[in-house]
Amino acid sequence: MLSVIPSISPEVARLAPGFRAFNIVVEAGPIANVDVGKEALARACESVLNKDVVWAEAHLSAWADAFRKFGAKPQRTPCSADALRKRVLRDRSFASIEPVVDLYNAISIEYAIPVGGENAAAYVGSPRLVVADGTEVFDTTKGGAPALESPEPGEVVWRDDEGVTCRRWNWRQGVRTRLSCDATHMWFILESLPAMPIESVTEAGDKLIEGLKIMMPTAQIESFLIEANGL
Repeated sequence: MLSVIPSISPEVARLAPGFRAFNIVVEAGPIANVDVGKEALARACESVLNKDVVWAEAHLSAWADAFRKFGAKPQRTPCSADALRKRVLRDRSFASIEPVVDLYNAISIEYAIPVGGENAAAYVGSPRLVVADGTEVFDTTKGGAPALESPEPGEVVWRDDEGVTCRRWNWRQGVRTRLSCDATHMWFILESLPAMPIESVTEAGDKLIEGLKIMMPTAQIESFLIEANGL
């Protein structure tokens, strides 16, 4: 079992007091139930449109405040959960992408929590959440072609030993570590601020694990909660 133990820098912990994350590592198995993600996505959209979680507005507002602290403009580059939910509210649905991505998007939409899904085998060293100095490299695409860019100095990013894997905390993932169903080792990170009840964070993580087990019955899964102030 490949272990993934992310770290949160003291600078990020000071920027967002009370930040915590639910960490899930998966040794994947064959997908036996391909519709699990799509069905979860439909339920999540229905939940947002008809019976939203009570902490949603406060939690997304707290994320917007955290983004502003490092110079991001959440109206243009919101946290990932906010971006997903805005699409649901606009279109009243969310298009299926692929089973695993659908599943973790569903959790993000339903629980108003940013969820990252990554190909753990593509990481060089351990993931860490840091404040960028602006010299780091981020691999992306522009106009359909591979491209490289760098984060702004002071921007909060996820990175490994090779470069940035996600810009503006959880706004945009890079190409190198992007998750797909053929990944053998998967890493998921559910990120929350104190406006979301801690029991709801673990509930969201457990629900993602439950869906993964139904989708891939032979998968091996490990999880634990990270609390930044305790690092």
